[in-house]
Amino acid sequence: MPVPLELAFFSWRGYRLKELQPRTEDWELTFNHMQIHVLFFGMLKDVTGRASDSLDLPEGATLGDVLAHYQERVPSLNGLASALAMSVNQEYAGPEARLKPGDEVALLPPVSGGTGDRHAAIVREAIDTQALVEGIKRPEDGAVAVFEGIVRNHSRGRPTLYLEYDAYEEMALKQMENLAAQALGQFRVRDLAIIHRLGRIEIGETSVLIVVASPHRAAAFDACRWLIDMLKRTVPIWKKEHFADGAVWADGEPFPAEIPRAEGSHSTGRASK
Repeated sequence: MPVPLELAFFSWRGYRLKELQPRTEDWELTFNHMQIHVLFFGMLKDVTGRASDSLDLPEGATLGDVLAHYQERVPSLNGLASALAMSVNQEYAGPEARLKPGDEVALLPPVSGGTGDRHAAIVREAIDTQALVEGIKRPEDGAVAVFEGIVRNHSRGRPTLYLEYDAYEEMALKQMENLAAQALGQFRVRDLAIIHRLGRIEIGETSVLIVVASPHRAAAFDACRWLIDMLKRTVPIWKKEHFADGAVWADGEPFPAEIPRAEGSHSTGRASK
C-alpha cells in the first residue's frame, strides 16, 4: 500500500517520525509531543491578535522554539524579539530553557507602563513602529510623540547604498535605560520607549525609534527631542556609511564635557544618527 503524499513529506520544526506502520484501513503517525499554554501581555496581545494559545511541541523543545514558532507566524514580532522577556511557570527564563508538558509560558513586552519596566532595547530585526506606538498608548494620554530615524539615500554629497550600525551593546543598553530614567524624572511624561537597531539597514528602514506618551504635547515633544539628542552624544553606537566606491564611519558629535576622555586623546565623539 503506498504511503500518502502528505505523510511522505511531513515535517515541522524538529518533530520526528517515531512510527509509521501500515494498518488495514489507513496509516498512523505517532509523535513524542507535549502541549504547553502560552500567554501574551500588553502590546503583544495586539500584535498576535490573542491573549493566550495552546501549542503542541516535540519533547525537548525550548523556550526559544516557542518564540521562533510565533516569529514565523507573526512577522511583526521579529522587530521586537530581542526586547522581549520570557517566563516559564511565572519565573523568568532564557531561550535555552527546556519545557515540560503543561508548562505555562509567557511572552512579556519591554514597555508596559509603570515603575521598574524596561524602556530600552537593541535589536537586529526591522523595527515595528506602529506596534510600539499602539502598545504604549493609554486612555490618560493626550499626546504620543514619535521620533523615527530612517536611512536616507544620500550622504556626503553622494548616493548611499546602506548603513551599518555597531555598538558596545551592554554599555549602550545601560546608557539608554539611564536616559529613559532621566527623561521620566525630568519631563512630565507617563511612559516612553527607545529602540535602536544594529547591523545592516537598508534605505528607508528605521534605525532608531523613540516613543513618548504624556498627558500634554509639550512635555512629549521636549522629552522626545532631549532623548534623541542625548542618545546621539552619549550612547556608544556607531554608524558606517556604505557607498558604491567604499565605506566610511560617520563623523560623530563631541561627547558632553562631563564624560571623561582618554588622556591625551582628541575624540571625534559619537556617531550621528
